Amino acid sequence: MVRPWRPDRSAPRDEGSGTPGEGAYVGPALSPPGRFRMPTVALRYRFRQPLDAPAEAAFAWCTDFGPSDGPLFAQRTERSVRRLADGALVLTDITYPNGRRRRIRRLVRIDPARRSWTNTHLDGPFRHSQFWYRIVPNGPRRSRLEFVGLALESVPRRLSGAQVAALAAERGRADSGAWRRYLAPALARDLAARSPRGSPRPLRARRLARGRP
Repeated sequence: MVRPWRPDRSAPRDEGSGTPGEGAYVGPALSPPGRFRMPTVALRYRFRQPLDAPAEAAFAWCTDFGPSDGPLFAQRTERSVRRLADGALVLTDITYPNGRRRRIRRLVRIDPARRSWTNTHLDGPFRHSQFWYRIVPNGPRRSRLEFVGLALESVPRRLSGAQVAALAAERGRADSGAWRRYLAPALARDLAARSPRGSPRPLRARRLARGRP
């Protein structure tokens, strides 16, 4: 279920890591329009998604980024990965919406100790948007994803507070729906498809629709 944005006092308060503790996001919800620029709204939302997998296995699956992710997107995508350091990498995706080439780069920071990672858009239509993920154990065989989104989107005109909230709820439903319908089932199928010796197959069965989030 998508929940309205509220500061999470249990989350780490580390602005440097991009985790969504209280005060991690600073600035107005609506930026004033420039002379040649449409106004930008900040869409804050969060949700939780149950996962039919142990926490460690779910975390490893979710953070297994690589060039082979490209064919798994709904639209044509070419992905490259540049590893900056331990736990830090840049994903570069080339897509072709309406036949036009578009490049989107994302900075991903991975924190294995907390089973969390951030995805910050460096360019593209959602530039400077940031998405935070954490895998939390729910018993020995199950876990859940905790997701917090801050999507920055340009809009053609100024929006009221109620309109911004409605747009944020719409984005939250879309992102949580992708996890519920595609990613969580793909994770369960992939981890269930093990060899007789118990070693997992390569994670090519994933449908990683990790486009914006």
